[in-house]
Amino acid sequence: YPSLVWAIAGRNTNKLNKIANECRNIPNVLYAEAADEQSLNEVTQSTEVILSFAGPFNIYSNLMVKSCFDTGTHYIDITGENIWVKDLIDKYHDDASKKGVKIIPSCGYDSIPSDIGAYYSCRMLRSPIKSIDCYQSGQGGISGGTIESGFSMMEYKTNNKIGHTFLLNPKNSYSQNQKEKSKDKFSIKKITEISKWSAPFIMAPANTRVVRRSSALYEQSQEGYGHDFIYNEYMSVKNYLSALTVSFALMTFGLILSLPFRRIFRPLMTKAGNGPSKQVQDSGWFKSIFVIVTEDNKKFISSMYGDGDPGYKSTARFACESALSLIFNKEDLPRNEGGVLTSATGLGDALIKRLTDKGVKFEAPKEI
Repeated sequence: YPSLVWAIAGRNTNKLNKIANECRNIPNVLYAEAADEQSLNEVTQSTEVILSFAGPFNIYSNLMVKSCFDTGTHYIDITGENIWVKDLIDKYHDDASKKGVKIIPSCGYDSIPSDIGAYYSCRMLRSPIKSIDCYQSGQGGISGGTIESGFSMMEYKTNNKIGHTFLLNPKNSYSQNQKEKSKDKFSIKKITEISKWSAPFIMAPANTRVVRRSSALYEQSQEGYGHDFIYNEYMSVKNYLSALTVSFALMTFGLILSLPFRRIFRPLMTKAGNGPSKQVQDSGWFKSIFVIVTEDNKKFISSMYGDGDPGYKSTARFACESALSLIFNKEDLPRNEGGVLTSATGLGDALIKRLTDKGVKFEAPKEI
């Protein structure tokens, strides 16, 4: 984007200058420290959109979001820390909506394939949807930052309940039927529609809440996915043994996180700031398959997929194109007002167009 005027910001200007000099379109370099509100205000006042990659976000982005709200700057990040996002909703949504400031968390692999994929599927069908089961697969490296976020979430102080399956929904926006059919459960079983096996997906508790918020926000303007829309998410693997292995690994990690002395295990895992090599990033990929049931009981399959390590290369593409949507595609955005939004409600078709242009494939629903 040779015409784009942009900057990079952080607390180490020497490292920033090194990065800047490696870019084709050399950015400005700005100093900002997560705990220094004045430096954050100087950055947010100078730009139209902030794209934050500094996690765990519940530790490093509180003052950044406040600064964006105060200065009228749109904010995007790649968090999967939904309990923190819930606190942002409680604190900023109503006022940001009136002010026209868009705060859009979770614009990385968490949770764009789930959120934009479900939105695309529903809009293409143009028919009320009863349910969507999403099956995620991919190849890539392990993120030390994501692991650190998992640990930090267990130590985060809030009045909200992290396990609430409609955590991000507006009040009174879900039925008893939706509540009963949207629990964080899984079973190892053959998925006949796609000839794969199901397993628990580590980011399903984050992604499902985002998709449910999108549906509820659209429902408020009579554009919901379906009156009693159900969304659940799993991992898809090749065989029963793989499903068993994944299940055991995630149960072990979950057990570690639940322990009061969990931090003694942290040094055994990938450190924050570490990630996959460039080769692993380049050879990675993701695929999201959506099994859709309409209210008249017809069944469809759609998909979204692309190359690049999900947590790094794909996340960078998702996040950057999300930010650029707010700059270059204002006329295609689904709503003018602001608020604490999702990628589907804040970006919608504008983001789909940009991602398609950058090689992400969307396959329209086909009846089965």
